[in-house]
Amino acid sequence: MANQSASRRVLQICHGYGGPFLDYARQYASLFEGTPYKVTTVFLSGAPNDDVIAACQSDKVIFLEYRSKALKGLKFRAIREIRRIAHQDDYMLCIAHRSKPAYIACLATNLPVVWVHHAYGAYDRLDRRLFAQAYRKRINILAVSDAVRDDIRKRLPGWPSERIQTLYNRIDIAQVQGQQFERIEARQQLKLPQNGWIVGNVGRLHPDKDQTTLIKGFAAALPDLPKNSCLVILGRGRLEKELKALAIQLNVSKRVFFVGEVPDARRYFKAFDVFVLSSDHEPFGMVLLEAMAAGVPVISSDCGGAREVVDGAGQLFRLGDGLALASSLIRASEMGESDFQEQRQAMQKKLTNEFSDAAGRKRFWSLSIVGNAGS
Repeated sequence: MANQSASRRVLQICHGYGGPFLDYARQYASLFEGTPYKVTTVFLSGAPNDDVIAACQSDKVIFLEYRSKALKGLKFRAIREIRRIAHQDDYMLCIAHRSKPAYIACLATNLPVVWVHHAYGAYDRLDRRLFAQAYRKRINILAVSDAVRDDIRKRLPGWPSERIQTLYNRIDIAQVQGQQFERIEARQQLKLPQNGWIVGNVGRLHPDKDQTTLIKGFAAALPDLPKNSCLVILGRGRLEKELKALAIQLNVSKRVFFVGEVPDARRYFKAFDVFVLSSDHEPFGMVLLEAMAAGVPVISSDCGGAREVVDGAGQLFRLGDGLALASSLIRASEMGESDFQEQRQAMQKKLTNEFSDAAGRKRFWSLSIVGNAGS
């Protein structure tokens, strides 16, 4: 494919640039770095923004500025606009993140479509399975983890396995590390004690993040943790009052800090002595990569895509088991310097080999979908 005309282009469609989707756009644009292909990224919603243009690292960025109402139902306006955009240049492939962009891409163009799935349950609905079947010859599916891939394969049993594959989420390691505050400054910014042994967690206060088990595990471990230990949770959500009440009930409210939502939270990960992801249904776990980039030991519930990230580079505990988490926290607090350095090396190696932009490019160009799209 790299020997073809330099005028060929890749069309990438995202619903918007909120949350993690701006970085998803960057990740997929980076797959074509060093090739003659140019990436045009279209955001269906969201106002034009120069910072977004710079961050998504695409050759061209288009903001359609649709409101949510225009993207419901049959999405006629968006289909017409994408059709117009697709006719302007010689596109060879369309990358669509999640369902609405994939629907629009299939209906608006004749391009091969790479449908990227970032979550479970995409094909629980019959209408979505029927749609995928109708456009099966043009669709290749990429999942962000083997766990999500296997979930999709169960729902689409008639599909060849080579059309449903895994391409891990990834980070620009040097960029992320360059943005992260050093330990003292990160703690100052978050107003955390400089002498504390800090257990960190970042995520919505929502049942699927299971901070209930996190708080129970921390409370159970606390008598065996360093004297100045505390649990710091970055994020907001509907369970905030319930989780604060639990901390009071377990008599650890003075050791559990609810910091609230922190923009660009990954910049503060060096404030932590250990990072815990307690989710009960994790498709992948980008925060794990960000903690690993900071050199912070990671502990995760043994579920979904999180296992694929942490296995061999951190600790896993049984899903929903607060006592198992407590044991993991105690082990982390007892790590000697040599153990700590060994884990840091394992994390850096795994980041480089599996979750870097370079690793993503190598994997992507090895997939059969690339040859199919270029043919």
